[in-house]
Amino acid sequence: MSKADLILALDQGTTSTRAIVFDRAGKPLGVAQQELPQHYPQPGWVEHDPEDIWRDTKAVLTGALVNAKVDARRIAALGITDQRETTLLWDRRTGECLHRAIVWQDRRTAELCAKLKAEGLEEAVQAKTGLLLDPYFSATKLAWTLDQVPGARERAERGELAFGTIDCFLLWRLTGGRVHATDATNAARTLLYDIREGAWDEELLRIFRIPRQVLPEVRASNADFGATTGAVLGSAVPIAGIAGDQQAATVGQACFKPGMMKSTYGTGCFALINTGQDCVASKNRLLTTIAYRIGDEVTYALEGAIFVAGAAVQWLRDALGLVASAAETETLAKAANPAERVYLVPAFVGLGAPYWDAEARGAIFGLTRGAGRAELARATLDSVCYQTRDLLQAMRADGAPVPDRLRVDGGMVRNDWLMQRLADLSGSPVERGLLPETTALGAAFLAGLGVGLYGSLEEISGLWSGAGHFEPQMAAGERDAAYAGWQDAVRRTLSRS
Repeated sequence: MSKADLILALDQGTTSTRAIVFDRAGKPLGVAQQELPQHYPQPGWVEHDPEDIWRDTKAVLTGALVNAKVDARRIAALGITDQRETTLLWDRRTGECLHRAIVWQDRRTAELCAKLKAEGLEEAVQAKTGLLLDPYFSATKLAWTLDQVPGARERAERGELAFGTIDCFLLWRLTGGRVHATDATNAARTLLYDIREGAWDEELLRIFRIPRQVLPEVRASNADFGATTGAVLGSAVPIAGIAGDQQAATVGQACFKPGMMKSTYGTGCFALINTGQDCVASKNRLLTTIAYRIGDEVTYALEGAIFVAGAAVQWLRDALGLVASAAETETLAKAANPAERVYLVPAFVGLGAPYWDAEARGAIFGLTRGAGRAELARATLDSVCYQTRDLLQAMRADGAPVPDRLRVDGGMVRNDWLMQRLADLSGSPVERGLLPETTALGAAFLAGLGVGLYGSLEEISGLWSGAGHFEPQMAAGERDAAYAGWQDAVRRTLSRS
């Protein structure tokens, strides 16, 4: 029998589901991916069909093994990373979901969040969770489902239903319903988990009217999560690592020391700075969160969440038809007239950190008769850079350790022009990892740690290598003038301006 020396990672994201087989050095050996359909039943609502996710999960796990030319007996462990706050509720007996998954981008509970804020509850919620009262997080999505699906609340109180984020749902399905658990990073995004005490909180459950019976067990990010049933991959594979996508990317980027920072550019953009054992309370509307939990030791982070990054490029392609592919934006942006100062504020589903305005909507400013496709493409990419600078400034104002560079990953970082622009407009050196998609790599590292393929985080850190470095070249005065224009555009977009 072949030695089990490889790791299989499942990355269930907002727009696709991907599986990768890695060797112990973090080299990908086989990949499979499926695009995930999006559902928009009403303006501001975003949903996924959980059966699409489950079907694609089985397909890509099998496909990655086929493409790597290995069978499940070579897999020492499976790691899972997921789109974090997306919310599901299912029947414990049948495993069937009561409603489509309500995606993290969904804004249907904005009114409920505003009501809770008006009642003066945000400070108490933030003190325990590190989060703000926003539709982004899971608790109000779950409350909505319990209220809107006939009989759901009563069934939940009888213990018949199970709640989970995507990782939890897939773990349930992969283990044949034997394990209802999540890890600390995903639990920390629900508005129901006290990140300092490391436990579900009774006061928070009362605020959001959530029956405790629906909640999963919370484990370490490198815990034993059971094993897949033989029906999934042909033989049982230990599941030994789980983390939310941004925390998994933090692990994949080996940001293990306080002050190390990564930023992931996918559908949205998420920047995390490691604050070590210091659970920093943000005064600038950033999120205090769990970076990872290894065994009983919790490492914290400050996070800035940008809702729209790559999704804005998709909008150019799919809604406006201005580009045929995302890669075309690089060519267009290079050709844009530098004298045209066009700003796109991509508040399609509101604005995230540090504004947190659920009612803001997207807008374009600075259009002249000379502005065209190229200028709109550049403005779209620039919006990612400006939003990153927003986050960096808020982190510095919160007293977080100042990073000497920004480690980046995600699909957008393949664009060299964008990476140089990010360095120029943020004023921070940018370092691109060898693998653009580090969320799956982080899940693999956690799973490998869980089964003893790696002895420590330091050993994992030694496997990280860079594949591109970009130093700021723009003059500080030019950078600040461009950013002032962005700030003015945002002010005009805010619903409360």
